[in-house]
Amino acid sequence: MAIDPRPPAARPADAAPSAAPRPRIGVPGIVFFIIAASAPLTVAAGGIPQSLGVTGVLGIPLLYLLIALLLAVFSAGYAAMSRHITGAGAFYAYAAHGIGRTAGVAAAFVALVSYNAMQVGIAGLFGATTADFLKARTGLDVPWWALVLAATALVGALGYRRIDVGMKVLAVLIVIESGTVLVFDIAQFGHAPQGVSLAPLSWHAATDGALGVALCCIFAAFMGFESAALYGEECKDPRRTVGRATYTAVALIGVFYAVTAWAMISGAGDGHAVRYAATHGPDMMFALGADSLGPLFSDLAQLFLITSLIAALLSFHNAVARYVRSLGREGVLPRGLGALHPRYGSPARGSLAQTAVTVAVTVLFALAGRDPVDDVFTWLTNLGALGVILLLLVTSVAVICYFARRGRSRTDEGRSGSRTEERRATDRTDEGLWQRLIAPALSAVALAVIFYLALTNFSVQLGVGPGNPLRWILPCLVLVAAVLGAAWARYLRVARPDAYAAIGTCATDDTP
Repeated sequence: MAIDPRPPAARPADAAPSAAPRPRIGVPGIVFFIIAASAPLTVAAGGIPQSLGVTGVLGIPLLYLLIALLLAVFSAGYAAMSRHITGAGAFYAYAAHGIGRTAGVAAAFVALVSYNAMQVGIAGLFGATTADFLKARTGLDVPWWALVLAATALVGALGYRRIDVGMKVLAVLIVIESGTVLVFDIAQFGHAPQGVSLAPLSWHAATDGALGVALCCIFAAFMGFESAALYGEECKDPRRTVGRATYTAVALIGVFYAVTAWAMISGAGDGHAVRYAATHGPDMMFALGADSLGPLFSDLAQLFLITSLIAALLSFHNAVARYVRSLGREGVLPRGLGALHPRYGSPARGSLAQTAVTVAVTVLFALAGRDPVDDVFTWLTNLGALGVILLLLVTSVAVICYFARRGRSRTDEGRSGSRTEERRATDRTDEGLWQRLIAPALSAVALAVIFYLALTNFSVQLGVGPGNPLRWILPCLVLVAAVLGAAWARYLRVARPDAYAAIGTCATDDTP
């Protein structure tokens, strides 16, 4: 396929595959995508019991609130950046404009590995959960991989169509699963055998146990909160919508999960919750629900867990498709991948590429006879979470660098008297010190600590011994992706300088 060497802005309209999609979604729509990626029912059924049982930390509810506070601080700089860079590249575009083009492509490769890993990992859990549900209720013994392929086809079809079609499906699924968790929470507070105690919200309870592992488990529950910027071009008002959606989602997720963890601990009893979680594992929610609400609730909750996983799959699928589209239209990947569907205005080719990756990886795991939960889900979601934490750290640094450079540029322009009236108007609405320096610096330090904890406790997250080679092989995949991305950027700089110069230019009128 012939490559147009001109940067996107220089191509005629009929030759540009990167024409902007029609703005179709507002704050509620993006919040649905974010919460879907977080998967409330999956966290309630799996994440919270794991955090309690593996770490022995009773103060899980307080830790959810503290992580939400950290992400709110991160979001100050992230939202500020989104008001200046509104393309679909998110981490890729932010790193390119803040740190440099090479860092941007490295971040893009890490993002592709991380989000694809999350997508395929969740698909493995979906296959296992659905297979168990069908066997228990109907006696049918359906292979997990066949169910994954069916779900992948459904998600791919929704991702191929207009963004508002998938948004409507997500809205229904999120309301159902959130309502299920809310009913469970109310029942646990009402049937608490030892009463409702404030102990799980105390600092002592939060720091008594394997705190590092607990922070990693809880941070993973927020995965997907950063995806708002991926929909910048499809927002009705991107300069406001992305920031508002991110803040709203972080607040909702943090408070909701903290309340659910508190309710689960109350339902089991403060003195028994850790042991109960270690014994029952992912069945903790269903066992407590059956005791307080009856077996029908437990059956419905397991069914809605399946739909919750479908929602998460659709959310991560959309995220990957938009990354592929952003990289394709700027020439980092083949330009054909940057084309929008002529009818739906969706990143259809990026959607097809993500579907193909999911099918290929699923088939490989199935042929190797690997377990869909212990191997596919555990390995890949922890790999994805580690990559996203690193990307958040890089983004915090990129925010500081981006606004520092803008400040220097304005100083130089002011000295030469070259600033236009339009630029002066922009200056007056620029970001404050908190958004451009203090908040991203604080979040960078905190994220560096969490990344270190995630890396040093990775064997615990995988459920393997510290000598198991997977403990280093999987994290090294993130490093390999970053190195390959940086090497590819350097190749573009030498072999295709026009493509290198176009990196990040579709996100904003500024040049990185």
